[in-house]
Order: sequence, then C-alpha cells, then structure tokens
Amino acid sequence: MAQDGLCAIVTGSASGLGAATALLLAKAGARIVINYSNSKSEAEATAELCRKQGAEVVVAQGDVSRDEDCKKIVAAAAPWGRLDALVNNAGTTKHVPHDQLDGLSAEDFQRIYAVNTIGPYQMVRAARSLLEASAKASGRPAAVVNVSSVAGISGIGSSIAYAASKGALNTMTLSLSRALAPAIRVNTVCPGYIDTPWFTKGRGEAQAKQVRDTVVARVPLKVASTAADIAQLVAFLASPASGHMTGEVVRMDAGMHLIS
Repeated sequence: MAQDGLCAIVTGSASGLGAATALLLAKAGARIVINYSNSKSEAEATAELCRKQGAEVVVAQGDVSRDEDCKKIVAAAAPWGRLDALVNNAGTTKHVPHDQLDGLSAEDFQRIYAVNTIGPYQMVRAARSLLEASAKASGRPAAVVNVSSVAGISGIGSSIAYAASKGALNTMTLSLSRALAPAIRVNTVCPGYIDTPWFTKGRGEAQAKQVRDTVVARVPLKVASTAADIAQLVAFLASPASGHMTGEVVRMDAGMHLIS
C-alpha cells in the first residue's frame, strides 16, 4: 500500500478520521493538503505531525459547502501539477432523535446536505483536471474516496438528515464512478461507530461513554473502532493497491450489521 510520491487532498483533516488518514498517507510518503473549516490550530497541529514524517504539507482553509472554497482547496495542490487522491472526509450533523421530526428544519437539511453531499461533488468537480492529469502521467487511475457512514445504508445515526445525506453520497459514488472512469476511480467507506472527540462533542462525555460501552458489548468483534482503524481502509482505497476497485461502498463497522 505504498503511497510514496502520491499527492493527496484530505478534506476535514484537522482532527478525527481526516487527521488520521492524512498522517497515515504522510508516513507512506505522500504530499498532503490538510483542509479545515474552523479549527485552524488543530489543522496546524496535524500538519506538523505530518511534516515530522518528512511529508510536504499545505494547509488550506475552506468550507466544502462553498464552491469557491472547493476551488481554493484544490488550488493548494495545483503547484504539484497533479492530484493522485482526493479524500472527501469533511462532514457535519445535528443530533436529533429520529422520532422528533420537529427537531430538524429545512435549514438543517440544507446545511447537512451542503457539506455531506454537495461538498464532495464540488470537490470532485474542482479537482477533476488534476486527477485526470495524474492518471495521464502515471498510466493508472487517480482515486476519490468518499467518507460516508453506515447511517447511509441502514437509516440510523445522529439524525434523519444525516442518514439521508450519507445515503445520497453513497448513490452519488455509483454515478461518479461511471461518469469519471477510466481516469478516476470513486469509492466510499461507510464506518460504523468511531471513537472520536467529534462524537463526544455531539453527545456529551457521559452519553458518549454509554454508547461506546454498548457498541463494544454488542458488535461481534467486541471493539470500538478508532479513527486510525478506519484510516487504514481509507488509505488503501486512495492508493494504487486498490487500483481495480471503483464504485464500491465498503462497510467497516466491526460486524454491527450482523446484529439482528
């Protein structure tokens, strides 16, 4: 799974899964664009960790829901002349129990879709020429990896709007994989529970611990996946090692889907 010499953008990579993915790619020799929307200090800290691995790193601020920001993020990779991998990791949600329909407004849906679904589309569109340049130069397809969720498969998760946005992202993966072949591969990772601060911020420490303990007790593999665990799969799909994979929606949930 060598990424030596690869050029990659990882959106939403200030912390959590995005940061873990950026660090893993950096360790393997990739050049990285670290992207953040608001968390500048965390993004700089992640960039410094990547640089300590010997990686060339650029930090780019931008909200992927804004097309002009997507173009700005991609422009950070333009001096490299190509882009081998785009990881669409940036995401957002609102925690609302599914039976509380009044808890989600049209504006909530629009914001969640804007980041989780439209954002990846805009990033692919902005990056297309650099991704195609990579394919032409290397003779192998460039890679897009979308970070979705099991919520998009099973209709579970932090809110109905979140699950719906991820379901749309899964379908969009199939459309884009057809539209962009053979120069660009498009695959999606659907993690289950990930033990990250992002989850704790949304639920609170006490509830987050309760959910974590419940997950470990219930899933067949008896583990709570970390960002580093899921990053292994993301990095694989971003690398030439998965060069014959496209249009795949890959679930990684410690066996959660096996529970009846």
